[in-house]
Amino acid sequence: MEFFTDYALWMSFLSLTALEIVLGIDNVVFIALLVAHLPEKQREKARVIGIGLALLMRVMMLFGIVWIIGLTAPWIVLFGHALSGKDILLLAGGVFLLYKATDSIHDEVTGDTKANLKAFSGGVVSTIVQIILIDLVFSFDSVMTAVGITEHILVIVAAMTIAMIVMLVFSGMIARFISTHPTLKMLALSFLMMIGVFLVAEGAGFHVPKGYLYFGMAFALGIEVLNMLARRKRKK
Repeated sequence: MEFFTDYALWMSFLSLTALEIVLGIDNVVFIALLVAHLPEKQREKARVIGIGLALLMRVMMLFGIVWIIGLTAPWIVLFGHALSGKDILLLAGGVFLLYKATDSIHDEVTGDTKANLKAFSGGVVSTIVQIILIDLVFSFDSVMTAVGITEHILVIVAAMTIAMIVMLVFSGMIARFISTHPTLKMLALSFLMMIGVFLVAEGAGFHVPKGYLYFGMAFALGIEVLNMLARRKRKK
């Protein structure tokens, strides 16, 4: 019953689902390249099985990270500040998100790409293994983003599952929409950077209420929606 009355849970659920969808499109496109060499009948099967197994492994990674976050006893003392396993993970995850967001924003602005889009080969099993390995590379930032937005495991799992289903069913439509409105991806990467700063602050011992995070994301998204409406009106 708490889920239906707690606005913070709804905000975290909706924010995380939207971020997972926007930031996960690149992963879906990469998976489409991985299965492209397979016969048409096996292509969809490999894609669905691979993404399903990858989602399962992502949830397992989430529970592993949550276990580490539960380690609150001090591990080391740095510059007079005691750091627990939770603090170290939040600091590492925050720095990783800052690096990932900055690197991706640089690529978006300059048009550079670091992906090596080579031809893939192999049967269905080897292709599924490749999908899982590739998705694990994308998973850490996804899981750390989720941890930065909410501490409720059920909300994270639900958001990841729904985002994955939406990407499986509507990946082409979503990719075209983001291609038409590229500022949405830039906005999502900016959110990623903001969450990275939030995690670093938490790891350093500065508690920041998540309400500020939700308000900043909702406000920026509202401005972007107004910009999209204004651009559409000018085109007409």
